[in-house]
Amino acid sequence: MKNGIIGTICLVVGAAMLLVPSVTYSADTVKIGVSTPLTGPVAASGHYIAYGARIAETFLNEKGGIMGKKVQVIIEDNKSNPKEAVSTAEKLIVRDKVPVMMGAWSSTYTLAVMPKLMEYGVPMVVETSSSGKITTSGNPWIFRISPTSEMEAVSFGTKVDQFGIKKADFLVVNNDWGRGAAKEFSKMLKSKGIKVGVMETMDAGAQDMSAQLAKIKASGGDTLFVTTSVEQLTLLLKQAKEQRLTSRIITTGGSSSPDQLIEQAGAAADGSYHLLFFAPWFPESAPNPEVAKRFVAEWKKRGHKFAGLTEGFRGYDGIMVIAAGIEAAKSTKSDDIRKALWGVKVHGVNGDIAFIKQGPKGKESAQNVPNVYIVTIKNGKVALP
Repeated sequence: MKNGIIGTICLVVGAAMLLVPSVTYSADTVKIGVSTPLTGPVAASGHYIAYGARIAETFLNEKGGIMGKKVQVIIEDNKSNPKEAVSTAEKLIVRDKVPVMMGAWSSTYTLAVMPKLMEYGVPMVVETSSSGKITTSGNPWIFRISPTSEMEAVSFGTKVDQFGIKKADFLVVNNDWGRGAAKEFSKMLKSKGIKVGVMETMDAGAQDMSAQLAKIKASGGDTLFVTTSVEQLTLLLKQAKEQRLTSRIITTGGSSSPDQLIEQAGAAADGSYHLLFFAPWFPESAPNPEVAKRFVAEWKKRGHKFAGLTEGFRGYDGIMVIAAGIEAAKSTKSDDIRKALWGVKVHGVNGDIAFIKQGPKGKESAQNVPNVYIVTIKNGKVALP
């Protein structure tokens, strides 16, 4: 019981430390708000996003800040909950008076926040969420740097032949992210003449997926596509091994953290494939190798888990995009930043970041076209397929 109490205290203290700026600022600062999960089912991913954002804050301030002012990244914990995500957005905008935000990790949280962005007229860079609805619903305050599920599926479709898939099944988290991924990947597979079998869902907090895995095993597919957080994926891999599931497992969404799977799922992770948006084991192969190598070096210097790099880079790239928008606007007014973000070109960890238009005419959202990587786990190590 004592160890459990200590672990809980450490988690709460760790989350609290992320909420506090790394240095003390005067009133003459450029504020950037962040809504991310620091507690709740997907807290690990949220912490990695926050770590990446803090690295960006440091790098920006080391070179003089923005417009000669210090950058202050203000991080709020949305507690892995859409209602809390809305609350954090309102706090950041009303209380902290941030002119621009980054968030909110999950598609469900981001969709919940979006009406507030329109209400207050504040732009938000979306660093992780992949639901197509985010950029097609007519919200001109949205600037997404992560790929949509459709983009990810199309990218994988150019390589799908090498996997020799005959029949694929799906097991996804029951939210906008998971259901959206299943829809887009199944559509891509069908266009390639590949049969789609069962499509199972699981609640985000579920720990027992044995019933879904039994149905998938009975389906007889050779490949299982999975979309969920790394915490749930760890359990799923172990349970799939226990049930002797022979299907090849491919994860989508870029949040699988293969090193964490190796550490926590052990041999159950061997043979799995993962779609990622940064491959930190091979930074020299990134489109912008010097940017990637510097980010990885700073992450290691700070003692963060290497496993978190596949998620943390999003926080870094997101803040750097916002900084570029503010610099281009030469203003901290929200609408000036929104207008300027359309023209930014940033050399990010994922690759070069720039925006195209998506959504109804006159109310378009902005969407970047990111790079997608595929890695596999072989004999307890991450490798290229």
